[in-house]
Order: sequence, then structure tokens, then C-alpha cells
Amino acid sequence: MSIEQTLSERSGGQCELCSSTDNLSVYALPPEQEQHSDKAIHVCGTCLAQIEGENEALDQNHWRCLNDSMWSQTPAVQVMAWRMLSRLNAEPWAQDLLDMLYLEEDMLKWAESGAHVAGADKPRDVNGVILQKGDDVTIIKDLPIKGSSQVIKRGTVVRGIGVNDNDPTHVSGKANGQSMYIIAEYCRKK
Repeated sequence: MSIEQTLSERSGGQCELCSSTDNLSVYALPPEQEQHSDKAIHVCGTCLAQIEGENEALDQNHWRCLNDSMWSQTPAVQVMAWRMLSRLNAEPWAQDLLDMLYLEEDMLKWAESGAHVAGADKPRDVNGVILQKGDDVTIIKDLPIKGSSQVIKRGTVVRGIGVNDNDPTHVSGKANGQSMYIIAEYCRKK
């Protein structure tokens, strides 16, 4: 029996994340090189595009389906749910689900190892979108400037940011006429 047939049988012919029956395919969870039904899930085209689309903003409403699928008895589905909730962790509902999701130690290592494969070493904004040099971002909350009594106000636009390959948690840019480093997760790509 092929992997696709095995997954189709296991999933009942629907996406194991959102239960859609349209455009289903096999997704092998990174970092696995060989395809095996225990290391893969059956996903719809919408989920697959969101999983692989690192530079696109995640459709947060679509991923509310993880509220149900994270309780799957299939380890690969649980791992994928953990990875997607981790990408959405700026959303309070996603953080709440992530706090409830319990993974055994070996499954957590698997989930974390795959999360570092696809762009985890790049700065991401509050929605999980990868930030690149030259992007314009909006600050999402009032941020105090370290070593100063000034504050960068929410809604401030920082144009033409720079990225640091050594520290993916920060971007550099000019705000209020001063050059500074800004924590990437407090930005939203324009």
C-alpha cells in the first residue's frame, strides 16, 4: 500500500489539520528525508500553501482548526499542530492552545527540530512572516528605547529595515530619527 493510500485511510479522506476534502496531498514533516506514513500527514492545498509559504502571512482564522486537530492520536499531526501554533504564538488564542498541547519529550524534540529547518533562523514579524532587508514594518506596541526615556509609539513605520544574520530576533532601522535595533516580533510587515 502506498503512503498516500495509508494516509487517506488513516485520515478518512480528509485533511488531518482542517478536515477539508479538497486537493489532498502527502506532506512529509521536515527534517525527515525518507517518506514514511508515520512521519507524514494528509493535508489540503490550503494548509500546504500556508505551511510552506514562509514569506506569506498566515491566515489566522484558517488555523483555528488546530483547536480540534491538536488532539489527534497521530504523532505527526500533533507535531505539525505544535509547529503551526508556534508560528502563530503572537495570537493569544494560539498561545493558549500551545500551552494546553502536551507532547512527550521525543515528540517535542521532533517538533522543535523541524521548526528550525524552514526559516527559523530568520527574523519573523508578529504574524510569523519572514522579514527581509529593505522591508517596511509597523511597530505594534509602544516600545521604550533602552538607555533613554523616549518611547517608539505604536503605529510608527520603520522603512527599509536591516537584518542581522547572527541574531534573528532583531531587525535594525530608523525610528524617530534614531538608528536602533528593534525586536522583530514587535513589528508587522507592511
